[in-house]
Amino acid sequence: MILEALVLLFLYGFWKILSRNIESKKLTRAPEPPWAWPIFGHLPGLLSSEPACKTLGAIADKYGPIYSLKFGIHRTLVVSSWETVRDCLSTNDRVLATRASIAAGKHMFYNNAAFALAPYGQYWRDVRKLTTLQLLSNYRLDMLRHVRVSEVDTFIKGLHSFYAGSVDYPAKVNISKLLESLTFNISLRTIVGKRYRSSTYDKENSEPWRYKKAIKKALYLSGIFVISDAIPWLEWLDYQGHVSAMKSTAKELDAVIANWLEEHLKKRTDGELGSDSESDFMDVMISNLAEGPDQISGYSRDVIIKATSLILTLTGAGSTATTLTWALSLLLNNPAVLKAAQEELDKQVGREKWVEESDIQNLKYLQAIVKETLRLYPPGPLTGIREAMEDCSIGGYDVPKGTRVVVNIWKLHRDPRVWDNPDEFQPDRILQGFDLTTVAGLPVDMVEGPGIALPKENPLEAVIKPRLGLELY
Repeated sequence: MILEALVLLFLYGFWKILSRNIESKKLTRAPEPPWAWPIFGHLPGLLSSEPACKTLGAIADKYGPIYSLKFGIHRTLVVSSWETVRDCLSTNDRVLATRASIAAGKHMFYNNAAFALAPYGQYWRDVRKLTTLQLLSNYRLDMLRHVRVSEVDTFIKGLHSFYAGSVDYPAKVNISKLLESLTFNISLRTIVGKRYRSSTYDKENSEPWRYKKAIKKALYLSGIFVISDAIPWLEWLDYQGHVSAMKSTAKELDAVIANWLEEHLKKRTDGELGSDSESDFMDVMISNLAEGPDQISGYSRDVIIKATSLILTLTGAGSTATTLTWALSLLLNNPAVLKAAQEELDKQVGREKWVEESDIQNLKYLQAIVKETLRLYPPGPLTGIREAMEDCSIGGYDVPKGTRVVVNIWKLHRDPRVWDNPDEFQPDRILQGFDLTTVAGLPVDMVEGPGIALPKENPLEAVIKPRLGLELY
C-alpha cells in the first residue's frame, strides 16, 4: 500500500510538472534576463544605489521595452514604451485596476486604507468618489484658492525680506528648504487647516518638525525594496530593518494626524465650524462620513479620514516641492530659458502686479517649462505596482493572472523615438519676482536622491535679486 501510494504521488507530481511545462510553452512570454537567482529571482542584481527607474531603464536598453523579472514568488512585467503602456492603461485598464499589496501600504497607510494603495473594489470606488467629487473638485479648490494666494504672497515677501536683511552679497538662499515650507503650508492649510512659520519646521520635536520628518521618512520607505514584498513569509526576519522603520514612522504620523482630527471634532462639537470657504478637507470628510466602526468596507470613519489626509499630504507637498526644485535647477543651468520665461511674464503680466492663477493660461512658455521638467524628472518615476486580475495580453505577450505590472515613466519620457535629444532640457518643444543665478557661477548638480518621488539629492542654493518695484514686496 505504501509503495503504491508513493508511486501514485510521484506520478501525480510528474504530471503536474509536465502539464505546467506544456502550458508554459503554449504561452508567449516576455523576455527575461538570465541572471535570476534561486528563490530571490532578479532581486540581487537590482540592489544598487542608483534610482530604480534608471536600473530598470538600463535593462530595457538590453532586453526591450517590455520584459519580465522574478521577485521572489512574484513575476513582474516592466513596460516602458508608449505602445505597451497603452495596452496597460487603455486596453487592459480594468484588468490591471487593482494594486498589489506591499509592506508600505500595510504598515504605514492603515492597512491599505489610503486610496492610492487600496485594492480595486467597493472601498476603492467609494473613497475615490469622495476624493474626486468632494475634495479635489473645481468648486472645492476654488473655495480654497485664498490659501494658495496668501501662502505664495508670504513666500515672496519672505524672500525679499531675506534679501533686504542679508549681510552677505550676493544673497544666497536655500531654495529647496523654502519651497518645502511653502508646499507643506499650502498642503496642510488645505487638508487640515494648519499653518506653521518656516522657523517652526526647524524647531526640533515641534509638531510640524515631527510631521515633516515622518513624511520624508515615509516617502523614502515607500520607494525602497522590502524583502517581504517578494517573499512574504520572510517578513518576520526583517534583516533590513525596513518593516520596523515603517511601523515607527506610522506611529509618529498617526499621533500627529489623530491630534488634528480630534481638534476638528471638538471644534464641530463646540459649534465653531466656519463657512464653506473656511472648511478644509478634513472638515469635508467629517461631514460626508457617518461615525461608525465600519463605515466603508470595514474601515472606520477615523481611519478613512486619517489615511486620506496622509496620502494627500505626502503626494501633494512632497511631489510639488520636488518638481519646483528640479524646475529651478534646470532654469539655473539654462539661463537663456530663464530669461525667455521672465520676458514672457513681463509681456503677459507686466511688472506692476504679481502673476495670478488666471494668468497661467496665457503663459505658454512657462507651461512648457513645467511640462519639460515633469518629463525629465517625474515625481513618480515608477507607477504603483498593479496586478493582473485575469489573464491578458500586453505588447503581444501573454500575461497570466497574478502577474505584477510596473510602468517605468522615467524611461517612457526619454524614448528617443518620441523625443529628439531626450536627455536635454528643451521647453521649446517664482520666475517673475527675482533674478536667479547659480552660486559662484557654477552649474547646479542634477544628482537624484533615493525615494519614491525622485528627489534632488543635494539642496538647491541660488543667488537672488529682486527685479520688480519695491512697493510690490
